[in-house]
Order: sequence, then C-alpha cells, then structure tokens
Amino acid sequence: MKYRIAEFIYHIIRNSIFAGLLLSGLSCSIKIPETEQTTDEPVLYPDYRDVTIPVNIAPLNFKLVNPAPAILQLQSKNNTWQLENKKGRFLFPEKKWKSILLSSAGDTLKATIYSKQPDGWKSYPTFNIYVSTDPVDETLVYRRLAPGYRMWNEMGIYQRSLTGFKEQILLENRQTNNNCMNCHCFNRQQPDDMVFHQRSMHGGTYRLKNGKIEQLPVNENSLQVTSLVYPAWHPDGKWMAFSTNDTKQDFHHADPNRIEVFDHSSSIVLYDMDNGTITSSAILNDSSRLNTYPAFSPDGKSLYFCSAETKPLPDQYRDIKYHLLRLDFDPESGTFASFTDTIYQASESGGSAKFPRISPDGRFLMYTLSEYGNFSIWHRDADLCLYDLEKQNLLPLDQVNSPDTESYHTWSSNNRWFVFSSRRDDGLYTRPYLCYLDENGRTGKPFLLPQEDPDYYTFSLFSFNIPELVKHEIVADNYELIQFTRNK
Repeated sequence: MKYRIAEFIYHIIRNSIFAGLLLSGLSCSIKIPETEQTTDEPVLYPDYRDVTIPVNIAPLNFKLVNPAPAILQLQSKNNTWQLENKKGRFLFPEKKWKSILLSSAGDTLKATIYSKQPDGWKSYPTFNIYVSTDPVDETLVYRRLAPGYRMWNEMGIYQRSLTGFKEQILLENRQTNNNCMNCHCFNRQQPDDMVFHQRSMHGGTYRLKNGKIEQLPVNENSLQVTSLVYPAWHPDGKWMAFSTNDTKQDFHHADPNRIEVFDHSSSIVLYDMDNGTITSSAILNDSSRLNTYPAFSPDGKSLYFCSAETKPLPDQYRDIKYHLLRLDFDPESGTFASFTDTIYQASESGGSAKFPRISPDGRFLMYTLSEYGNFSIWHRDADLCLYDLEKQNLLPLDQVNSPDTESYHTWSSNNRWFVFSSRRDDGLYTRPYLCYLDENGRTGKPFLLPQEDPDYYTFSLFSFNIPELVKHEIVADNYELIQFTRNK
C-alpha cells in the first residue's frame, strides 16, 4: 500500500510541476541573450550529452540539476531551434521533436544551453546528440516491481512505447492475489507470441499468442519436471528450452552485494510447444553440474547455456563459477549433440558467466560477467561482455559498463540497439538503458529510457528488470488475462 501512496503523491507533484512550468515550445525566433562563456559542463538529468539515439525515440526530456531559467538551442546542418523554459526543465513537444529527428536523421544535433545565473547569463560548452537512421523496435516490455527480498508486494508486466510515453499494463499482481510474475519472453521480438510465468497462487507457465491466453501443460515425463524457469524460444516456434532451478536466497552480514541467490540444483529441458512433452540430454541434465540460462542461436542450430560444477552450498558459494557453453541442436529430431564447445572458460578466466543473448543476425553474443554465481542483479561487479562470434574475440564495452550492476539485456530486431538494466544511478534501483551498436561492434554512450517528466526516476520507488524489445505493441485484453490466470 505504501508504494501506491508514493505513486499517487508522485503524480500530484508531477502534475503540479507541469502546470507551473512556463514552456514556450520549440521555436526559431527566441532571442539568445548575451552570455559569458563558461568551461563548466552542464549537469543534466538524465545525462543525454553525446549520446547516439534512434530516429524514432521519444523526446529526451531533461532538467538542469541546478535549476535556473534557461534556453536550449539545437542546431543541425540546415536548421536551428530554441526551447525556453523556467527552472531548468526542458520538455519537448512530441510532434515537433519527431520532425526534428526526421530532418536530422544521419546527422548531429549540436546542443547549447544558456542559463541565467545570479551574476548574469552563462553559456555552457556545446554537446552533441547523434541521430541514427536505424530505428529502435517500437515497444519495450519489462517487469516493474517494488524492492523487496521475501515478498512480492507489488509488481507487474508492462509495455511502453519507445516512440512516445504511453505505458500500458499487461498484468499486475494486485489483480492476481499479489503473486510473483516473471520471465516474459518473445519469439523473435514478435509481440503476438510470448510466454511468462506466475509463481505461488495461479502458478504455471502461460502463453499469450495472437491475443489469446493459455497455460502450457507440463505432461508426464521421466524427468519429473513440475515447473519451468528461464525460457528461450527456438526460432521456428516449435521448441522452447527452459531451465529448472532449485533456487535459494540468503543474506550477507557485511558485504557490498547484500544478498546471495544460488541454485542447489538446475538443469535444462526441451519443451515441445505442440504437445507439451519434455525431454533433455545427458549433458543438459547432469546432476553433477548446474546448467541454466539457455539461449538458442538465431539459425536454431545451437543452444548456448551456462554451466558450473556443483559445490556444497552455502559454504562454497563463492566457488560456483559458470562456463559459457554451446551445444549443437537438430530441430528436425529435437535432439542435442553429445559434446559442447566452450565460449567462456570460467576456470581459466576467473569470472562467472550468465544470461547469454545472441544478436538476431547471429554476429554478437552478449552476456553478463561477475566474480562468481549466476544471479547478477545483486552483484555490484556485474558487467556486460560482448563476444564477436564471427571473429571469436571479445570487444570492449568500456563506455557501457559502470561501477555498479549491469544485468538483464536484450537485442533489437535490427541488431543495432540493445537495452539493459543498470543500477548506475543510485545503486538501489535497476533502470533501463538503451545503447547503439554498429556493425563492427562499436557502441555509443548508453542513455536512460526517456520519460515525460525528468523527475520520474527521482520519485519512482520501482525497479525495472527483464527489459525486452518487441517490434510493435502487444494487443491483449487485460480483463481476459486476469480472469484466465486467476482461475488457474
């Protein structure tokens, strides 16, 4: 309830602020005052200086951290626009913003801020905004939840337009007896075919296909699998790989990571979407190993996964380090090879890999790396790694990683963008960052998901995780989803 009250207060404050702003809109005729130049960099939130953005992204609304009356000037090769407001807040009219991006596609916007200080107007050093001609997928789907360790007080799965600010509820757990819901996963970024899990009450794995909801059956099988965890679609839609994890959670008395989550046992199974049967292989269902986080290659001929040797837990939790492996797969027969290739050797490199995701063109493999374990969202040292599958080498991500946690990540359908969850802002809440990647694996500077109100993240008490890019908006009847899942 306290999170609902906080959210209500946030909206009151937000609306009051918006009503009080003097915003004249983008113009070509605002007079730039005489200014004294300063070498101080402008402090913006969110920090959109020198970022590469897609041509269809929502307005990059931001504020000056030290509020003051200010003017923003944007210059492209052929046009100049000014935006004037008070208290340092810059809110772009959506239609005008879209026209600016379209006219600046493939070009650089030069941004200069003029700020009125007690001793007169100051002009800050100009920074750039690079407008890529590569669009990003139109919709981002994520789980948003209040922070907690033992209870799922409030969470939901939401979809958000990336070309604007519209957010829609797919399912909230206050509608389903406050159970846990997680691990939404899409078939090749298609919004009309997804799966997700519910835990506790109404537990099970659900499929939303073409707007219709069904629960995936777990038919009798020799593996005695009763629940499915981390999912991965095969590109032909007939198969899915799932891990089966016996997960435990514990707390540190004194450690920067605070919480430890580990598997007592885990394996990977193959699910036949046509008849609900479950199979596996000797490699994927080996009781001497912990196998988790499956991911099929875009051509459907390989399964990537993480694997570690079992150790006595919790005593040796720091010794659990996951290799990143590849296993050949025959989609015609639904069978796996009898040997693996090693992509990342934990015993030699010293870290622990998790959450592999392959770009849709099959060129790049992104995964998360931390000192040990496989639940990176609680590990402050967790970073993203990028492996070039064609050249078989690691590529630098210095501009992407931060001193705090980088975790869940996914690709856009055109391979040029990825989104990931990061705690770089305050070390407490995970928030979604978007980043450009060119065909050679060079990245731009990540930028925080734009919000209509620059103070959105300041007042929000929710974390974002499992951000998934999908091509279009999901069409679903929220009432039908609630009724179906509540009756299971």
